[in-house]
Amino acid sequence: MTDTHTLLLILVIAGITILLRFLPFLVFSNHKETPSYITYLASILPYAIMGMLVVYCLRNTQWMKASHGLPECLATLVVVGSYVWKRNTLLSIAGGTILYMFFVQVLF
Repeated sequence: MTDTHTLLLILVIAGITILLRFLPFLVFSNHKETPSYITYLASILPYAIMGMLVVYCLRNTQWMKASHGLPECLATLVVVGSYVWKRNTLLSIAGGTILYMFFVQVLF
């Protein structure tokens, strides 16, 4: 790849990203009321995405091998428990990730 090609690639990616960020403001401008289906999607999609992420993270868990999914289950419980306790998403995700990595690197 040449420097010109790399620069053009970065500019195209940046332009598309900016367009996607501003597109909702362009489509729903002039203080029109937001359509009901958009409001519905805004209320339901965060939960659906979180469910998909949980399934994605646990999809390759080996339930019949030596650890029997224990590191995954314990890390998931830590994420849920710490979120219920502190209501801090970053703390929950970081704590679960650190605990999981400790389990798979040191204990299991």
